[in-house]
Amino acid sequence: MAKHSTNISTTKFLNFQTMPMQLYEQQHISIYNSLSGEKELFRPIHPGYVGMYVCGPTVYSNVHLGNVRTFMSFDMIFRYFRHLGYKVRFVRNITDAGHLENDADAGEDRIAKKARLEEIEPMEVVQRYTVDFHNILNTFNFLPPSIEPTATGHIIEQIEIIKIIMDKGLAYEVNGSVYFDVLKYNETKQYGILSKRNVEDLIHNTRELDGQGDKKNPQDFALWKKAEPQHIMRWPSPWSDGFPGWHLECTAMSTKYLGEHFDIHGGGMDLKFPHHECEIAQGEACNNQTPVNYWMHANMLIMNGKKMAKSTGNYILPNEIFSGDNPHITKAYAPSVARFFMLQAHYRSVLDFTNNGLLASEKGFYRLMDAINILDELKTASVSTVNILEWRQSCYDAMNDDFNSPMVIANLFEAVKFINQIKEGNATITGTDLELLKTTIHDFAFDILGLVNVTKVAETTTDKLTAAVELLIQLRQEARANKDFALSDKIRNELAAKGIQLNDGKDGTTFSTN
Repeated sequence: MAKHSTNISTTKFLNFQTMPMQLYEQQHISIYNSLSGEKELFRPIHPGYVGMYVCGPTVYSNVHLGNVRTFMSFDMIFRYFRHLGYKVRFVRNITDAGHLENDADAGEDRIAKKARLEEIEPMEVVQRYTVDFHNILNTFNFLPPSIEPTATGHIIEQIEIIKIIMDKGLAYEVNGSVYFDVLKYNETKQYGILSKRNVEDLIHNTRELDGQGDKKNPQDFALWKKAEPQHIMRWPSPWSDGFPGWHLECTAMSTKYLGEHFDIHGGGMDLKFPHHECEIAQGEACNNQTPVNYWMHANMLIMNGKKMAKSTGNYILPNEIFSGDNPHITKAYAPSVARFFMLQAHYRSVLDFTNNGLLASEKGFYRLMDAINILDELKTASVSTVNILEWRQSCYDAMNDDFNSPMVIANLFEAVKFINQIKEGNATITGTDLELLKTTIHDFAFDILGLVNVTKVAETTTDKLTAAVELLIQLRQEARANKDFALSDKIRNELAAKGIQLNDGKDGTTFSTN
């Protein structure tokens, strides 16, 4: 019996030894940490698990394309962690209260202002634009987060955090509002550690400002604001009927669902200061430890070399990309083409959104899809003249290097070259390597980058329409050059009658459809 028992134990040990490693044990990720300003090897707090929090939208208007780009970057990161076999809890919040105009501690709540202007309830504003946010992200093929908490759903948690910080002498109450005492905190900690600012500079830069109100020091920030009589959104607290400060909500929700110390906190570059700086201070003050190991920030999206702004007209909504109904683009683009375009830039790089860039990305996207679509037609051979294992690892190496999506895409186009060479008989591949090629392309193009395999069929009519209208624009320009204004006006008016609007500008004539 003893001998039999030993054999069973040995078998179990051998089975354990031969169990395949998880991908995350083989692939080691380096992440650019905004806190240190360097790439660091990713070591999760709990092996095999990742806790990630990303600041979500303030739902008072249609989601901005720049925000979509930020969320897309973290969608890709979420996908890659999952692909490697990590169990990921991804929390992305909805800000539905407390975010005042200009990200300040005074002024009107953005959602309440929208409700007042449209004469509807604040929660109607929240519902309308939360639905829009989800619809846009679904169209771009985002995965939903693990948890999507709201600020208004965590008022109690925020009040409790304020009590703890006040008990430690790091916050004070004045006239029903509560402020974080930055100078007191800075006696033992470092306010400005993330944004590389120091308190002395902050004091110098704000000393002359008026309207600091009840604050001891101008750099202090609100944890709780007493609501003015006209303020619609308000909750009872030990200090006043009011609402939480914008910075506090993320501390409350991240620690509730990820713990007092978690792996990754992400957001747009514009949130680094003061929002994320304040989160670090709140977490340190409340829990006596740094809240996050890796701070990640996605860079901004500009348009035609300039900042996007409604006031200047240099602006496009996500839905307008899909419809083509915007003077800055010449045609409609499939959501996956727009996603492909955005992922061709590294998440930490500024991305310039241009029509020419979209056109180039569209050609590249369909070239990639065309190659993927002929994979099943490839003939196999007894030997491979391409090293698929080495190519596969180069794809992982790119993602492991701070989620380098443009390098992943470059590697996918190396595969396109292989595929075309094999199809034309200029290269060979074994059956085993072909299956590995198929699996790897599917993993990276669809599971990790989140692209969708759409064909050109849906684009054919749009392409023909674009070509026809561009021909008419050219004929109209010739008519104007010949002073045949009757023909020029006729072309414009006939197109307008068909729902096609010509837009004359200093860079030429473009068109949009109604």
